[in-house]
Order: sequence, then structure tokens, then C-alpha cells
Amino acid sequence: MLMRETPVVIAGPVGQIEALYLDNEQPRGIALICHPNPVQGGTMLNKVVSTLQRTARDAGLITLRFNYRGVGASEGSHDMGSGEVDDAQAAAAWLREKHPDLPLTLFGFSFGGFVAASLGGRLEAQGVQSKHLFMVAPAVMRLGDQDQLPQHGELTVIQPETDEVIDPQLVYDWSEQLQRPHELLKVAECGHFFHGKLTDLKDLILPRLSN
Repeated sequence: MLMRETPVVIAGPVGQIEALYLDNEQPRGIALICHPNPVQGGTMLNKVVSTLQRTARDAGLITLRFNYRGVGASEGSHDMGSGEVDDAQAAAAWLREKHPDLPLTLFGFSFGGFVAASLGGRLEAQGVQSKHLFMVAPAVMRLGDQDQLPQHGELTVIQPETDEVIDPQLVYDWSEQLQRPHELLKVAECGHFFHGKLTDLKDLILPRLSN
């Protein structure tokens, strides 16, 4: 049976949030996926985001991807910081309210890596534990002292070695200084948007969702 995502509207902190939701008859968990930089054209339909969604789906997770404020039909204007994390928090609350007993996995690509990481820390401070956080080519330079990563659950960082948007060395240095346990995966001969490497990305993530 071909499973299709359903358009949904979520009440956000500055107006409605446009999202795509996919249920699963026998879910193993729920997944929230955060998209890249909205100022540079990032949306929930980005091909890396779509790959993350399909990978989570194939692992048996219920998925939700959404547009930040000012993107698509989501109301408001770009904040490029805590505002997008607020939007992600509203989306996570909507998803968790529907499925309160299922473990939460967070995905973020590029700017979305910053958003997902910040959200994970916020949720943990509120007593909500995420099972796994995937940061894909993450904009780690945006993480400030106020952006605390979750200290529990699994953390996987996936960084293309020839990234032309995010300096790979920034991510490597950040990973080396990170105090909490995590996994850093480097993708050889791969640029920021995983051209020709989306299957490789899925192959890295899928077994880590199935354990």
C-alpha cells in the first residue's frame, strides 16, 4: 500500500504552521524533520528533507515535516533563530499529543540541524526525552551558549566531506569538543545537498533507526 503524507495545519506561536503528516499502522515511533535555511530557499520539500522523511517512514516511524514561519503557507516572518525553534516546538507538541506513548526522533538538515538540536535540548529541559537526534550537515556555528543539546538519547552527526555551504572542519572541530557521547559520520566526495548521494544518506540512517 502506497502511504501518502496528509497536509495538516498546526497552531504555531505566530500563526498557522503548514505541515505534512504521515501515519503508520504499526508505528515504532514518531519523527519530526526540520528543514534548511528559509532565507536561502529551504522548505519542507527540500530533497534531503524528503529523503529523511522516507527513511523514517521505511523504518516504521510516523513522520511530520513542516515549514517554518514565513515559508510556504506558514504565517509570520523569518526569525532565523529562536523563532524557528519555537515553530519546531509547536510541531513537536502537536505530534506528541497525537502519539504520547511513542518515542520521538528528531532530524535536522543544515539550518534545521541547529533547530533540531536546540529543540531537543529544550524538550529535555522540560522532561521530554528524544530517542535519537540526527544532525545532517548541521549549521553548528548557529549554536550559542543558550542552545543546549540534549544530553540523553543517541546523537548522530552526518557531515559531507566536500560541503560547500557548511565548512566541514567547523563540524569536525565542534564534534571533537562535544562533551556528550555521539557518532560522527563523514560522507566522502559529497556536497552539502547530497547530489548523487541521497541513497548513501538513507543507508547510513536506516539501520540506526532499526535498532
